[in-house]
Amino acid sequence: MNLSSSDSQYRYKKVEQELSKHIEAGDLVPGDKLPSLRQMSETLSVSISTVSHAYEELEKRGLIESRPRSGYYVRSEFRAIPTPEINIPRKIEPHSVTKSKLIQTALQTVGNKDLLPLGVVCPSNELLPTRQLAKIMNSVIREHPLETAGYEMIPGNLDLRRQIAFRSVDCGSNVTADGLVITTGAMEALYISLRTLTRPGDLVLIQSPSYYCFLQLVENLGLRAIEIPSCPKRGINPDRVAEITRTFDIKACIFAPNFNNPDGSITSDDRKREIVEILAARKIPLVEDDVYGEIYFGEHRPRTLKSFDRDGGVLLCSSFSKTIAPGYRVGWLAPGRYLEKALEIKATTNVSCVAPTQMAIARYLRETLYDRHLKKLRVAMKEQMCKMRTEIGLSFPEGTKVTNPKGGSVLWVELPEGTDGVALFFKARAEGIGIVPGIVFSPQDVFSNYIRLSSGAPWSDEIQAGVRRLGELAAM
Repeated sequence: MNLSSSDSQYRYKKVEQELSKHIEAGDLVPGDKLPSLRQMSETLSVSISTVSHAYEELEKRGLIESRPRSGYYVRSEFRAIPTPEINIPRKIEPHSVTKSKLIQTALQTVGNKDLLPLGVVCPSNELLPTRQLAKIMNSVIREHPLETAGYEMIPGNLDLRRQIAFRSVDCGSNVTADGLVITTGAMEALYISLRTLTRPGDLVLIQSPSYYCFLQLVENLGLRAIEIPSCPKRGINPDRVAEITRTFDIKACIFAPNFNNPDGSITSDDRKREIVEILAARKIPLVEDDVYGEIYFGEHRPRTLKSFDRDGGVLLCSSFSKTIAPGYRVGWLAPGRYLEKALEIKATTNVSCVAPTQMAIARYLRETLYDRHLKKLRVAMKEQMCKMRTEIGLSFPEGTKVTNPKGGSVLWVELPEGTDGVALFFKARAEGIGIVPGIVFSPQDVFSNYIRLSSGAPWSDEIQAGVRRLGELAAM
């Protein structure tokens, strides 16, 4: 473990994260004694106060306990919590989506201030650059009153498209400003993509589990879905893609290879390349959702499927809703060889997106504020997710499993067999806790004993109490 970083402010967090990783993995088991403050200080070449601070944080999280005149021990109640296995749909066959009513009920948690936000996948406002954006927005409107009051171009603000194109180099996508369409969030980008590629009755291939708004979109467009298993640890298997596309007449695929919502899975670069090559050979277009790609916990931003695209068959969708400002509703689409058709559908949907928000985010990106913000956001999101996993391990019933994503902000929780996720959803809502039942993440009646939790809110006594109460409700 290398703690040579000059940023001493985060040294105790690195000690805390390293120890919590070993505890949660089962390397340190309940009852094990931790090294003394002095021993750990010498081992890691950090100060005793740094180690002491890390131990205090681990104690607050419930992972360790202090015993008078004896030292620190892994808490006896703590148990390492396993990851769910690969999720296999019951039947590999076309399915119509018929869960709109339950999905609409789940969507009622969005923006509901009366519910603890464990069901809304978005960083809390205090983690977002709201004040900086407000200042920029005021300046934009004051300096450009005519432009902000008028229509933007159908493809979107040129300055914004240039900034997005410049940033696309980080994930290997290398899209151009002329090849981008600004949309009202990523959902409009997905809508335009599917309208461009499909007609009612067509088959589309989706991950299982898959974001319930994708399923609702598939239903509203009159499409049928075939599911491919998503593995929480490895993402999408190219062999299954090849098998299904040989068997069925697939008109388009919808994949989220980077931190899929809800299982948080990431597909490796080798698998991404193979998937793109398989689909290109069969001339099957691929719609990629990459809204969580910037919220990674490792050293490098994961590549997109688009980065392996050589013939324009990948339509990349993303937005700033998960990183800057969900309320600004600024997303984008890189539709590849389908650009002309995508622009036609955009023009007949809402003509163009709101001008002021595009101009404000363009300036925010141009002033190089984004990368500094992202660095802090990633640290916060990782810490919040770790603390939530810990509390699940302490509070949820025996037999619970939970994913351990390398990015994003969702945890996919498998409850003991026989637990009703929908019933738990309504029980939790009655007590002011928002969650999402697992059954809405598939067109089939699977994942009935799963729930999805969001770790987007800063950890607090209120959040901890809510997760603890949820565990109690799950055990009833």
